[in-house]
Amino acid sequence: MATKIVTQRCQEEQMDQMSHSMEMSSQIKKRKFKSSDEKASFSEFYPIIPGDVMSVKEILTEPKFPRHRTWEALRETMSNDELGEREQWTLFGNEAEKLEIGVIRNQHVVRERVDRFALRREAERKAAVHMKFIEDLSMKAPDFPVPLRSHSVWAGMDVKFSCTVQGCPIPSVTWYKDDVPLRGSLPWNYKLMQKFGLNVLEIRRCSAEDAGEYKVIVKSSLGEATSCASLLVNSHEGAEAKLKRLWTPIPVPVPEPDAQLDSTFPPTFVKEGESLFLQCSFTSALLPFQQDVSWYRDGVVVHESSRVELQTGLRSASLSLKHVHKEHEGLYTIRLRTWDGSVEHSAFVYVKDGSAVVVGAPGSPLQLESSDVNRDYVFLTWTPPSADGADAVQGYFIERCDIGVGKWERCNDIIQRVCQYPVMGLKENTMYQFRVCAVNQAGVGRPSKPTDPIMTSDPLEPSRTTVVKVERGREIVITKDQLEGRIRVPFPPTDVRVCELSDTYAVLSWTEPDPRGRESLTYAVERSITGKESWHLASMDMTVLSTRFAAFDQQKGKSYSYRVRSVNKYGISEPSLPSGPVSLGQPLGVPAPPNGVLPNRDTDSSVLLQWKEPKITDGIVGYYLYCSEIGSGQWKTINNKPITKTRFTVHGLKTNKEYVFRVKSVGLAGNSIYSDESPAIRVKSAISVPSCPSAITVLHCTGGEMLIGWRAPANHGGDPVRGYYLDQRQKSQSIWREVNAKPIKERQYKVTGLEEGNFYQFRVFATNIIGLGDPSEPSELFLCERWTMPEAGCPYDLEFREVRCNSLVLLWVEPVYKGQSEISGYIVDISEGAESEDWTPVTSEVVTETHLKVSGLKAGQMYRLRVSAVNDAGVGMSSVPSEPVKAQTKAGTKEIEMGVDNDGFIFLSFEAADVADGDVFKWNKNYGKAIDAGRARLENKNNRSVLTFTDASEQDLGLYTVELSRNPDVSSSFTFTAQDLERLTELSWHVRNPLIALRSEGWQVDVSEQGRVRLWLQTEDLSSAAVLRLILNDSEISSTPARKINFDKAQGLLEIWFDQISKEDEGSYTAQLKDGRAKNQFTLVLVDKKFQDTLAKSEANRRNWKRKSGPHFKEFLSWTVTSDCELIIKCKVTNMNKDTCLKWFKDGVELSQAVYEPSGVSTFTVAQVTRKELGVYRAVVSDSRGEDDSVLELIDDEFERMVQQLNKQCALSAGPVRIQCTAQGFKLYCSLKYYMSCMQTSWHFKDKRVAEERSRPGSSMQKLWIEIFDPSESDKGKYTLEMFDGQETHQRSLDLSGQAFADALLEYQRLKQVEFAEKNRAKVTKGLPDVVAIMEEKSLCLTCFADGDPVPEMFWLKNDRELVSSGQYNITHENKSSTLTVNHVTMEDSGNYSIFVRNKHGSQTVPVTVSVYKQGEKPRADAVQL
Repeated sequence: MATKIVTQRCQEEQMDQMSHSMEMSSQIKKRKFKSSDEKASFSEFYPIIPGDVMSVKEILTEPKFPRHRTWEALRETMSNDELGEREQWTLFGNEAEKLEIGVIRNQHVVRERVDRFALRREAERKAAVHMKFIEDLSMKAPDFPVPLRSHSVWAGMDVKFSCTVQGCPIPSVTWYKDDVPLRGSLPWNYKLMQKFGLNVLEIRRCSAEDAGEYKVIVKSSLGEATSCASLLVNSHEGAEAKLKRLWTPIPVPVPEPDAQLDSTFPPTFVKEGESLFLQCSFTSALLPFQQDVSWYRDGVVVHESSRVELQTGLRSASLSLKHVHKEHEGLYTIRLRTWDGSVEHSAFVYVKDGSAVVVGAPGSPLQLESSDVNRDYVFLTWTPPSADGADAVQGYFIERCDIGVGKWERCNDIIQRVCQYPVMGLKENTMYQFRVCAVNQAGVGRPSKPTDPIMTSDPLEPSRTTVVKVERGREIVITKDQLEGRIRVPFPPTDVRVCELSDTYAVLSWTEPDPRGRESLTYAVERSITGKESWHLASMDMTVLSTRFAAFDQQKGKSYSYRVRSVNKYGISEPSLPSGPVSLGQPLGVPAPPNGVLPNRDTDSSVLLQWKEPKITDGIVGYYLYCSEIGSGQWKTINNKPITKTRFTVHGLKTNKEYVFRVKSVGLAGNSIYSDESPAIRVKSAISVPSCPSAITVLHCTGGEMLIGWRAPANHGGDPVRGYYLDQRQKSQSIWREVNAKPIKERQYKVTGLEEGNFYQFRVFATNIIGLGDPSEPSELFLCERWTMPEAGCPYDLEFREVRCNSLVLLWVEPVYKGQSEISGYIVDISEGAESEDWTPVTSEVVTETHLKVSGLKAGQMYRLRVSAVNDAGVGMSSVPSEPVKAQTKAGTKEIEMGVDNDGFIFLSFEAADVADGDVFKWNKNYGKAIDAGRARLENKNNRSVLTFTDASEQDLGLYTVELSRNPDVSSSFTFTAQDLERLTELSWHVRNPLIALRSEGWQVDVSEQGRVRLWLQTEDLSSAAVLRLILNDSEISSTPARKINFDKAQGLLEIWFDQISKEDEGSYTAQLKDGRAKNQFTLVLVDKKFQDTLAKSEANRRNWKRKSGPHFKEFLSWTVTSDCELIIKCKVTNMNKDTCLKWFKDGVELSQAVYEPSGVSTFTVAQVTRKELGVYRAVVSDSRGEDDSVLELIDDEFERMVQQLNKQCALSAGPVRIQCTAQGFKLYCSLKYYMSCMQTSWHFKDKRVAEERSRPGSSMQKLWIEIFDPSESDKGKYTLEMFDGQETHQRSLDLSGQAFADALLEYQRLKQVEFAEKNRAKVTKGLPDVVAIMEEKSLCLTCFADGDPVPEMFWLKNDRELVSSGQYNITHENKSSTLTVNHVTMEDSGNYSIFVRNKHGSQTVPVTVSVYKQGEKPRADAVQL
């Protein structure tokens, strides 16, 4: 048996080695052989630990490891050579077999007895430590142990480029041909292979187009490496395909450029409850592999939901979030895949507190989470809000909502002070949501975001259910209750313990009885003071469904014991074992505040804030930050979601403003006190090293010396450039040599010691207070050769000023080398685009100055400019093109303003939006000439600079420019012209010789209701030293009782009051005012007509005022026509008392129909107006104090106006034209509220008046109509009713065509047929009595007459059955009449008789009741006796 086993193992090992060697022939390490019985061992479930992680010796020396003698046999077996042992086993037969079987059995016993789980954890820990150690040792930058090598082949041959790559982490590999990456779909004869660090590029059947330079670039986080090789392809004709840099490439598919992030979203501020929208655009349309754009919040993927909408277009991606909560605050990131990996952008989203429900109430809590969900119990935790409101947070109210009911209910009556709470008394298998509100002295704040719906259920239910899968996908569900016996009275619970403890409650938990039985269990919790056996029910007022119970009524300082009983429908169990002593815990203390709050400069609108956490960090869940602008006295909350780190970048700050910061620690017991305030910091960009200079050029060369110039860095890093360092190297050298040891202040340097005829390269470094920046790009190769050309050299130092949407100013410096003649001017060329080489001159003539304003630019377009000097020999060398500049006006840009100050001096002022520390305003004339200090003085204050001329004259005319010394982009210019000088000189004179200005339009004349006259004027505000002289007709006047003069200097108001103006007050009034050096005079001419009008108005107002001393009309009689076409005459009386009487008269006759209301309004209403309402109406109001009347003449034109208005209301009340079909034709009608015959109306058909041959108009009090007789197809069309009210024409129309006409015509024909049928149908003309009484044995004769065309048929019925002439019944028909004779009536002949007449047009039945009575009896009272 053992021989067979060994032989089988050897065969398996040989086959495994052969197959493994075929698959991994190039791999050095070999896989360990594993036999078939070992593959089926316990190692599939409990892995064997390698020796380098945990040796057998370590296992045997473990103190708690069980000892067994088989370990010695196992150690001997592992120490011997496996193949030799197998040969011995073959030789010794049964002994070897027994030994092997024993060893395997002992292995199983050992594995079963070892603590498998502890062993696995220890093994994983040691394996992780070991792998981390190996990984740290193996970290290596990318490298090529075997680089690429060049090849030279004949056309048509195959070639392979191969290299080996090593590095950890594994680097990415990219192949290039002539600097073009080989990605995507390669040519048919190219094949890339990568396996086990070996990278191969195979080119089959090479051709001349395959020649070139091949390169491999490997990259990782530790760096990159490059390996290059060339391929020469020789043709059989002897021509060799030379390797050239500028070759025409074969049509190798070049990967389409991938999209990159273009415009991104900034840090965003949104209010709680509002919507958030973030959007990014891309530089180009997304490629197919880039369509999956990912969004993250704090590193967690954001998925689309009912609130979150993610949209990805070809050129943009957006995130929309509805109803934002504080939990949504955080760092949002968008990630886009690219050919080289991925690019991403992140920005912080701040969620501000929503509007407070109660003024001064705290903000809403956040991060409400639930745990330990049971049948009737949930444990909640949350985070306190950042905003306390007007007072500190005192605690929290917890609310729950049964989703099926939809109503929020409060869970606690007493404020919960810590941020955790056990909720009991819930319904089982019910969906709940929870929320929390913070409370302070002002009231209850906004609720938190509700939790996700929570289903209350038994968490142990899944463990009591087993699912067994059987064939064909079927399942068998077995519950633990089915396996247990039937238990009636339950067993007691076990393991009663405390799971949550605070200073106000203790939450108990226990284990349900096992077995528990099939019936549902509830629990009764009992409590006793520790040491006593006085047990009483703790869960008195509630049914405990779950294995949790929260005790809120424990007394502090006392210790309690608890025990639990199980309850089902059969009874109550014995009590459980008592719990250990339970006492209330110590109150949670608020955490200590952080310290060492330190702000650091970051950007123009953000600050990097750092702080140190407190010494004791237990219970701290994060930090809240607060900031205050210096001088504002207000603190603002920065974040509303706790920050877990001790550094944060604060955004949204005002540039160049100073702020202080402070921090709070956040814990379950609340927030800490504020930390100490940080040092104040001014918001501005952080200082960094300058960027690299650019545009290195040669300004002059003498053969052994070169004058090198360059352009300043685009960004000085927040600190001025302190100097430059220059390096040089010759063409044949690769090492740079330092030119200057000390920094150069200027942007040009003369390099000496050069050899004429050699080529040199240069590069430049810029340095500031932080340090040395990056070097510039190496310059071109400059030939050191003496300049002797007649043309001038190149201008240099091209700079931009005053960049606006449509213009800019270009400055430059004249060339150092001027050629063989003086420079006569400059040519400025412009190129549209950042890289375009299409240059066009800006001006048609040469520019004589070293500056030029370029106008006519396109807003938002990029431009480059260059300058060439001109002398007698021609146009010289062009300057290096300028940096691309966008024609765009920066936000906050202001221009130079010119004016006159309060002292009468002419000034120029300029205000910058932002001035950094150390920035100075530089004023110049014509962009270079300094301003004479004797002619102007300069004053700078904050962001404003003022240049004031001491005595402006023609010498000061010209172009003035201003810029910031450290930020020349902030610049402006102004041309001071002769027109400006003339205008401002005049204004200056007025400032130095001021006039008192008027606010009113000269003198004003007012007459009051009492008849008093007021003359007044108002000037600007005057000082208390102002002086007034008032002159009337060349005589100075003063205040008298009849003429009072008021002069309010503070408001500049002058008044003259006349109680009763008279002829003596007529004349010319002049007010002479003087206030300091300001003075003025104002004259009012109150004579002739102006005086007479004022006098008459004064007397009239006085009389009217006297009239109003008693009852009088506030509103005189007037009439109105309502929308209901009623005439209302109205007036309003005021100043009434109980004796006041109001009467109405019409033509002298009193009207008693007038209505008088207590408010003083009296009305007289005419429902239907006729000519009788014409007349004169008068209303009189009177009492003991006096009388007043009002007259309304409703005659002549006034009556006509009233009628016209009434006609208009009647016409406006007209409804739409409708149609009514009759047997005679169509009747078109229009309903009105009221119609007057004086209103002119007419009907039109197809814009022509309706002919009267087949029509007939008509009207009533509320309707207008026209009848169209015998309509036909010619009557199809539009009908219009025109109503003329005397001024306007009102129209109502009906389009009687199409289906409407067809329906109307069909209805007309139907009614016509109905009328014809009604006219000719059979009907009874002379009827029968309703009841007939006849004595027995007499003969009954009933006769009925009928009419109709054709002559109707007539039938007699008795009790609805037809009678025929036979026996005692005799029926005769004669000339449209029929007679029924009943001979010798009997009692049986009583009944209901009727006659039925009919023809083809219709029928009619007339009934008659026959009552037969016996002789001696009285007939019916209601019957006709025969």
